[in-house]
Amino acid sequence: MARDLVLAADIGGTQMRAALVRRDGQVLLRRSAPTPNEAEAAAALIELVRSVGGSDEGGRVTHAVVGLPGAVDYRAGRLLWAPNLPDAWPDLLSRDKLSAQLGCRTHVANDADLAVVGEAAMRSSNRTTDMAYLTISTGIGAGVVLGGELVAGDHSLAEVGHTVIDWRAWHDGTASTLEELASGTGVARLAREAGLGDLDAAAVAAAADAGDPQATKIWLSAVAAAAAGVANLVMSFSPRLVVIGGGLGRRDGFFRPLRELVMRHRANFPDDLDVVASDLGDDAGLVGAAHWESMSGISQ
Repeated sequence: MARDLVLAADIGGTQMRAALVRRDGQVLLRRSAPTPNEAEAAAALIELVRSVGGSDEGGRVTHAVVGLPGAVDYRAGRLLWAPNLPDAWPDLLSRDKLSAQLGCRTHVANDADLAVVGEAAMRSSNRTTDMAYLTISTGIGAGVVLGGELVAGDHSLAEVGHTVIDWRAWHDGTASTLEELASGTGVARLAREAGLGDLDAAAVAAAADAGDPQATKIWLSAVAAAAAGVANLVMSFSPRLVVIGGGLGRRDGFFRPLRELVMRHRANFPDDLDVVASDLGDDAGLVGAAHWESMSGISQ
């Protein structure tokens, strides 16, 4: 008897991934490609997903789930906005258009919502009934599970990346949000403003490790901003577990001081709060796709 498989895709500001996933979350096949920055290149996503869906893995695809890096209208099944994707993409990545192009029932989901579902489904601790996921990468996003169900309304929630953590800068119209101050994009911008040139977050980390004082200041500032974002997430939703994901967030030199800072300032946090790095890494959203229909509570 053929196994039921889910066609999963996770679109980031830098990389897009597609996979065939079993209903239990096991990833059978994955492929990735750089996220194009041209408006018409949404076709590259369709080609990547189709290449996975057409593979012979001894099963049948029942549906697809596509994770998108921005706010999603779950009722309408469309991307509302995504600051790290071309402006034209929201109209191209709707539930209806993707269903027609992929030839199967398709859900669209906020990528952090998809990842928190994956992390919760693959953990056995009771903590997973109340947990939050924060991805720190090109941008910053969050998803929350309370009572074992995804927290969402008509729209995706927990857009903590765009919350203001420096009200003075916000008042003055300068960089003030968590994403602007702690994401990979934010770190690169701070490096340019400090006269370090066109460095990405990894290069800033390397310069900081080498003892460059400007790079060290930028790195520690980003860690502190991210820790403040975690604290705000905890105070807003009272999770017992916060999982940190994303290429930047999972770096030991970023995650370790972030966790130390959060745990040092834990007044009024849940007594048993813990902050951990993602076990699933880049596969969190792909695994979440396998459990989306059962755990999200969202009908599309």
